[in-house]
Amino acid sequence: MAENQNKPTILVVDDDRSTREGLGRALRDNYNVILAESGERALNILDETEPDVLLSDVRMPGMDGLTLLQRALARHPNLVCILLTAYGNVETAVEAMKRGAFDFLIKPLNLDHLELLLKRALRSREIESENVRLREQLDSKYGLENIIGNSPPMLQVFETIKQAAPTQATVLIQGESGTGKELVAHAIHRLSTRANGPFITVHAAALSPTILESELFGHEKGAFTGAVARRRGRFEMADGGTLFLDEVSEIEPAIQVKLLRVLEERTFERVGGNETVQVDIRLIAATNRDLRALVREGKFREDLFFRLDVVDITLPPLRERREDIPLLCDHFIKEFSRKNDKHIEGITQEAVNLLSAYSWPGNVRELRNTIEKMVVLAKGPRLTARDVPHNIRAAVEGTGGAHPHPGGVHPAAGGPRAETLAEAEKAMILAALKKHGQNRTKAAQELGISRRTLHRKLKAYAVGPKYVAGKVASDSQSDAQS
Repeated sequence: MAENQNKPTILVVDDDRSTREGLGRALRDNYNVILAESGERALNILDETEPDVLLSDVRMPGMDGLTLLQRALARHPNLVCILLTAYGNVETAVEAMKRGAFDFLIKPLNLDHLELLLKRALRSREIESENVRLREQLDSKYGLENIIGNSPPMLQVFETIKQAAPTQATVLIQGESGTGKELVAHAIHRLSTRANGPFITVHAAALSPTILESELFGHEKGAFTGAVARRRGRFEMADGGTLFLDEVSEIEPAIQVKLLRVLEERTFERVGGNETVQVDIRLIAATNRDLRALVREGKFREDLFFRLDVVDITLPPLRERREDIPLLCDHFIKEFSRKNDKHIEGITQEAVNLLSAYSWPGNVRELRNTIEKMVVLAKGPRLTARDVPHNIRAAVEGTGGAHPHPGGVHPAAGGPRAETLAEAEKAMILAALKKHGQNRTKAAQELGISRRTLHRKLKAYAVGPKYVAGKVASDSQSDAQS
């Protein structure tokens, strides 16, 4: 008889023929049933198919049920296994559970009990599958897949994330606004041993000191006006998981002291209370300011800084990884095309050149918002230079105050805007060289490109000693250092 795809499949394994066939008759109305007379035969079946449930006797000649359980789970880790025996005892049941059995039944079987157990087992398997799907969705949203880039600075960031994530170390993420600090925090959590625990976020800059203290540590009833009941703080909510503290540089000194104690002892008291609360959390902090400079200025506690700065991840601004702009554009075009039911096939090179020449003070966040706007307002199947917002075009062409950057610009041949971009790029290079007395290393640093890239561009624009008022000897020495 053909297998019903809508029914769960149960593999029944028992060396006693009457028991085996009796179970088959009892279960066939609601399940697809496969019968096996031995552990060895069951393993052959498991090599060819994956049933939903394995229902096996423990005492069998040759391979016993416990050994079959272990080998079956090695083949199919999500298989629900229920063991049966007429010689039930606590030790056998405990051993079965240790090896991964879902449950354990004593012969002679109560069929009503067995039916209830099978329903519970299959529901458990369904929930586990749902959890796996949810985890995959979360990984897609918060894993490394959503942090785009293959530039050297970003490859270093990825490597640090992968090394730090499985540990319990506190992580400090530094970078300008819009560089993706919260995405990195999510990725570290998702790749950590705490991935099944909560991920709790606190944006310190958005809260006053009084509210922030209550948000972090909770409060007792009557602690202040409006505290009508005890409230758990974010540290308690994050117990067993990760607390992401954004803009940690904005925290007042009095709260910094309490934060230091939590990091040292993992204990604190709620506002207005005396009870000591203990938590198991991992802290990830982020800031868009230079914490070391704040420490020197006396605005941030040095001891807290050292507690936070166990693993340091510094995210580069977009202007320092312009080679990632085409990748980011492609990623955001696909994202916003799906969200807005638009059919945008890609972006022209001329448009990429314009976007690559812009300084992006808002970093990746600004680029993301720009691409969303371009996708929504696009009139054709590809984004073109005409779709680039006016403020960006004006800035790149020298009328809006932003500065083009040579690192990621690849002027399109033949068009008037490509000529403008090339001239702007050449002017920037000449200005940087003049500012630094023809020192190519310092000029390249200011421009945010490598000396090798600068040397290549000087050759491309035929910029030599007569243009830069430098000496041939100094040029040769500079080249030798490349």
